[in-house]
Amino acid sequence: MLPAPLTMDVRRGAVAQLGALLADSRVATSGRVAVAVGLGQGDHIESLIAPTLGEAEVFRVADGTVDAAVSLGADLRKAAYEVVVGVGGGKTIDVTKYAASLAGIPMVAVATNLSHDGICSPTASLIYEGGKGSFGVPMPLAILVDLDFVHNAPESLVRAGVGDVVSNLSAIEDWQLGNVERGEPIDGLACSMSRTAAEALVGRSDSIESDAFLTVLAESLILSGMSMVVAGSSRPASGGDHEILHAVDQLFPGTSNHGELAGIGAAFCFFLRDDTARVKQVVDCLRRHQLPVVPGDIGLTSEQFAEVVALAPATRPGRYTILEHLRMQDSEIRDRVGDYVRAFGS
Repeated sequence: MLPAPLTMDVRRGAVAQLGALLADSRVATSGRVAVAVGLGQGDHIESLIAPTLGEAEVFRVADGTVDAAVSLGADLRKAAYEVVVGVGGGKTIDVTKYAASLAGIPMVAVATNLSHDGICSPTASLIYEGGKGSFGVPMPLAILVDLDFVHNAPESLVRAGVGDVVSNLSAIEDWQLGNVERGEPIDGLACSMSRTAAEALVGRSDSIESDAFLTVLAESLILSGMSMVVAGSSRPASGGDHEILHAVDQLFPGTSNHGELAGIGAAFCFFLRDDTARVKQVVDCLRRHQLPVVPGDIGLTSEQFAEVVALAPATRPGRYTILEHLRMQDSEIRDRVGDYVRAFGS
């Protein structure tokens, strides 16, 4: 059986459908609805959705931390809401997903940005005292992506969503490697969904200025999230590429965003596999969408990136990827990073 959102609507003006969606008895029966918005666009978003939501109470999400999610979850429990709507970018949606899981109520995601596949994923990426971690949560009950909001979002964050989707291609290779080398069970449907999401984007010549491209990007991010629900883990969308990005977050926090790091990680992992055709395709895609390709593009030296690659396997203990397979020593890592930079540095 395939779990899927009740509704998935990607278009301009989609937020106008929010009231009708929440009137669906499968979502809420008595109309006890809460709305969570971020601080940045909170007032603007609240003014736009107010006509469709009546007297729904609006909560402000201060940041993307576990503490913010726990606080929101407590507020939702106290007032016995039936559903919470998370409106905003990745941080707001992740906090709302986790808060909804703590309160034991469903969550509706209204995405105003397309920076990563958290729109529909069964995980919430949150900051806590020890760094940043992924927490298991239910998939959103329904998803709206309003392209009017997306067009007004920072371009760099929207472009980052391309990097996150394209990294699926590397993650699938790693999962198949784990299946061959370790006998790890593999889910063919999850692989198919994840690969389809990436292949829909990697060769397109248009970019985020186009509604058609943004629609495919949104659908790909959602499909990527659903592949993780089907798999029961992040495996179809997270391999050595994401190990690299988590290592960057640990060693050099604030360096870049999730999608940009996932894109670089995927390109480097294909380079390690000596897959000339695929690494060229991924690098060309990243450049076409003005995304970073080599460490210098995100302000890291080759030596710093070598430190990242050395640490990467430790960020996901038990996960088998090309990084674990090659078991490179520090000197070999430095050599391969140097070769990569020479091959694709501008």
